[in-house]
Amino acid sequence: MSIEDHKLNRDLKLSYWMGFFRCCMTGFTQDFFTPFLLLLGGTARQVGIMNSCNNFFPAVLQTASADAAAHQGSRKKVVALCILLQGLTLVAMIFVALDRKLAPVSFIVPVVLFSVFGTFINPGWISLLSDMVRPKRRGIYFGWRNRNLGFITVATTILAGLVLYAMSGINKRDGFLIIFSIALVCGVLSWLALRNVHEPPLEYRKEDHFTFLEFIRQYRTSNFVRFSLFVAAMNFCVNLAAPYFAVLMLQDLKFNYLLFSVVNTLSLLTLFATSQRWGQQADRVGNLRVLKLVAPLLCVSPFLWVIYRNPAFLILVEMFSGFVWAGFTLCSSNYIMDAVTPAKRTRCVAYFSLISGTGLAAGALTGGYLIRYLPPLFHYKILTLFLFSSMLRLAAGLWLPRHIKEVRTVEAISSRRLFLNMLGIR
Repeated sequence: MSIEDHKLNRDLKLSYWMGFFRCCMTGFTQDFFTPFLLLLGGTARQVGIMNSCNNFFPAVLQTASADAAAHQGSRKKVVALCILLQGLTLVAMIFVALDRKLAPVSFIVPVVLFSVFGTFINPGWISLLSDMVRPKRRGIYFGWRNRNLGFITVATTILAGLVLYAMSGINKRDGFLIIFSIALVCGVLSWLALRNVHEPPLEYRKEDHFTFLEFIRQYRTSNFVRFSLFVAAMNFCVNLAAPYFAVLMLQDLKFNYLLFSVVNTLSLLTLFATSQRWGQQADRVGNLRVLKLVAPLLCVSPFLWVIYRNPAFLILVEMFSGFVWAGFTLCSSNYIMDAVTPAKRTRCVAYFSLISGTGLAAGALTGGYLIRYLPPLFHYKILTLFLFSSMLRLAAGLWLPRHIKEVRTVEAISSRRLFLNMLGIR
């Protein structure tokens, strides 16, 4: 093994540990923002506002990530600073848990800032990681990485749920205080791991700079712009309903925190368990082929929630949802690496995130507005929203991918055969 290969392997190991601790931080926070807001007295509308802001502001501000990396001459410096700032938002959440007089809005602000700094990391970090992995191995490597780190997210989410469940008979707020404090420690450890990662050199040239408007104007000629709009449209359709699954479970169906965690974590467990297999298929048949298969299948989960709401059935539904989301999430990310040159990757990821994040924010806001006026279905307005989201997901998933092209030479395969391959039948 050459010296360069040895350094690369060392950096990949350190980046893995950095991801490990960030996944721990995510497991102790991400699924519990909405429950804590509800505990503070937040309404379904405030949940929608939080989720909308949580997607819109990070996406908009993330466009400055590429400029920040170019100004600093380093993607790593930007990532490290944002990890530290994200830690400060966790400190603010801890103070909210300690002070019983604060209103729900006082929690929304640090949650949004937590997402802003976390998302600001992505363009530079994705660019850094993609430079460390050979193009033909990205599918299997990132599938393996997502699977392993995903299990960590699932394990810590379950652990957080157990903490909240154990503390629910004592003091619920103290349970959230504990998990937010553990998340802060994990954030500091991820920053320490990142400090020793060597950053591959990247030349910043003026010709690689382009504005967001210049990016959008290339819709007719740019395959990547059309891909970005496809993901944004899917995000809009998904996020019409996504923020309200927690509201339905905790407020309407009266799930306890443990059952709530089980439903969420088994979905994640399936997602991460199948990521590597999706990556193997994507390396062979292409990321776009996988996206064309899974995008329409995203309609299944909300539709089945409308039909039947028994917890055991919902667990199976969410496991199937995790299987589908594994393919969509992995191949959306890897398609960016295939479609964009390294010099433009940081900026393109930032603009992609702006478009897709706007779709998420618009979906959450629209869902929050519609839920007030929709007629109830089986006694719940949220179920009407789920059905509407399901129909839009199916339409967008079938029609929009037709306008996107694969960017590398891959094996031709039908959707039916690919699905059977994933199930291990063929």
